[in-house]
Amino acid sequence: MYTLGEFIIENRDKFLYSKEALLRLFSSIKLAAKSINKEVNKAGLTEEIMGSSGMTNIQGETQQKLDNFAHRAFIESFKSRNVVCGIASEESKDFIIIGEKENENNNLSKYIVLIDPLDGSSNIDVNIPIGTIFSVYIRKTPTRMELTIEDFLQRGNKQILAGYIIYGSSTILVYSTGNGVHGFTLDPSLGTFYLSHPDLHFPKKIEKIYSINEGNYARFSDGIRNFIRYCQEKKENRPYTARYIGSLVGDFHRNMIQGGIYIYPETIHFPCGKLRLLYECNPIAFLTEQAGGKASDGKKRILDIKPRNLHQRTPFICGPIGMVSKLEEFMND
Repeated sequence: MYTLGEFIIENRDKFLYSKEALLRLFSSIKLAAKSINKEVNKAGLTEEIMGSSGMTNIQGETQQKLDNFAHRAFIESFKSRNVVCGIASEESKDFIIIGEKENENNNLSKYIVLIDPLDGSSNIDVNIPIGTIFSVYIRKTPTRMELTIEDFLQRGNKQILAGYIIYGSSTILVYSTGNGVHGFTLDPSLGTFYLSHPDLHFPKKIEKIYSINEGNYARFSDGIRNFIRYCQEKKENRPYTARYIGSLVGDFHRNMIQGGIYIYPETIHFPCGKLRLLYECNPIAFLTEQAGGKASDGKKRILDIKPRNLHQRTPFICGPIGMVSKLEEFMND
């Protein structure tokens, strides 16, 4: 059984960039993920990591204590590996530049990381799966020049690495470098990630789940409501089963394995959608396409959207090609 490191070395020819850089990136990701996993697993035993921190993030959302812990864990981990020159986090207003003192190896330090340190943090206190979402780009400005906002506002189709960690009944790291999607499960006794889900794909010709917060039904467009009714019809392979836990990582992971569509559309309260393009939608869209699916805002491909700001929101739909295309038909009628 491959460890994550062994798998990267064995498949080094499939990654177009530095193998050493990829190993360093994953070293950072694994270190922070294991630290967060440890805190998640003892969350019910201590008040130090549970509940609200009393602060809000740039989106005006209440930060949980574990949000802050996860943010710090990833920032410090990336700083220590001499591979990242800049980080943008959902929990920070501005991007973070890692200076030359932290990065002595400038040949490796050309990577930009965008991260949602803790997706689904509102579920922390009720023991529902939560996760981390990350993506990596090559900086646009020349090395040794100061980073600019344009280094971070790149289209999703420029990602060279994207993935997530899900902290649930087991801790699983799922990633793609543009050559398929692979999942690695943490063995907590050894602290090692082992290949457990090679070459993940949406199941062919299996469409059985739709994931959407139907509590917002009255706030949805006619197209979304019509699609929900379509999902509930007793025809052909329908009705589909409704499954929604409110954690993007958890919902997406289940749908990719079992076959289903995830939908977070625009609503009256969120006319531009709620999910963040850079930290959530782009990396999940990258994985979706690598797993044989489709990701859209209802009209166009997510990965082709040109970001305007770090915390831009967008409607988000992802899943099997047939299901997403059918929803787009309803939305564009």
